[in-house]
Amino acid sequence: MLEACQHLRDTEGFDFLSDISAADYLGWGARGVAGYYGTAAGRDLNLPGGHGAASSSQGHARVPKPKAKRFSVNYHLLALREGAPRVRVQVWVDDGETVPTVVPVWPTADWHEREAWDLFGIEIEGHPNPTRILMDEDWEGHPLRKDYPLGGEPVRFTNEE
Repeated sequence: MLEACQHLRDTEGFDFLSDISAADYLGWGARGVAGYYGTAAGRDLNLPGGHGAASSSQGHARVPKPKAKRFSVNYHLLALREGAPRVRVQVWVDDGETVPTVVPVWPTADWHEREAWDLFGIEIEGHPNPTRILMDEDWEGHPLRKDYPLGGEPVRFTNEE
């Protein structure tokens, strides 16, 4: 991946890394999906032919195609010239796999990669400062993962007040 990024910067002129975003696709494509899907023409009731007058899509749902792996890490690039296209470099990783750092190519990746680690737990191999950036150092877990436990502090009620 690092070689592809260096080629995009040095040969193709994509000298600006605007963002790195991650997504967790845990459970994507599982059975039991029903309801509306947005399309360019509006809501799709998942009936043959696209739009129907049915009140429900029960039994007609189309399950989305499975993703390559659990997490995607997306690098959004821009060439700083008139009319330049934007490019997205996408890397797929499973839990426990690493993504190589692109800090040597685009130094601004430092904070973006730390955010992917902090919030999703995606390890960035070779990162110069792999520490938390948003959450407290003693925070347990990564809050944007789909398997992160929901909840909060337990509420205690007593009659002693």
